[in-house]
Amino acid sequence: MRIVIAGGHGQIALRLERLLAARGDEVAGVIRRTEQAGDVLAAGAEPVVCDLEAASVPDVARHLEGADAAVFAAGAGPGSGAARKDTVDRGAAALFADAAEAAGVRRFLVVSSMGADREPPAGTDPVFAAYLRAKGAADADVRARAGLDWTILRPGRLTDGTGTGLVRLAETTGRDEVTRDDVAAVLVELLDEPGTIGRTLELIGGDVPVPEAVRAVAAG
Repeated sequence: MRIVIAGGHGQIALRLERLLAARGDEVAGVIRRTEQAGDVLAAGAEPVVCDLEAASVPDVARHLEGADAAVFAAGAGPGSGAARKDTVDRGAAALFADAAEAAGVRRFLVVSSMGADREPPAGTDPVFAAYLRAKGAADADVRARAGLDWTILRPGRLTDGTGTGLVRLAETTGRDEVTRDDVAAVLVELLDEPGTIGRTLELIGGDVPVPEAVRAVAAG
């Protein structure tokens, strides 16, 4: 398969690129800056320089032509303000979805966030609240698209520990943490499982092997 990943230099995206390249897929990572290209190449992916905050739909669609799947794993990242949470976590997601539809790429995965389905509680840090609202708006936009075979993944609190390969994946899991390694492993399995199309799923660490957890959700 050819898979194009938005946010190709992100921590989850680099892990995903390594996994997909290792199994023989053709992978492209969309990045904002040329200096990020080396890390993407080292992960086994083709770096594609394209600023999703400035590009047009036709610009992005050209990079998606011939792809079998697209993954939106971009985010404004730590240190960014509320405005960029909107332009990246919401606006770039919508642009990438528009481009996937224009290029005829139906399979579309979104890395979202747990808590994006509700209004942030009172007292939430304003920038984090903006992030959750942006993710929620992006998810709603994708869910409304008949032209995409979408799956939305909402991980719990992300950690950099070594992945265990054991998770809990369901429409509602409760709050807990999950390693970025395990998020990437779940994304690989979701790409291959049509039974998860049209599903919004939460993910935390657990006791079920990743392939089994994805198969169980698909069968449920």
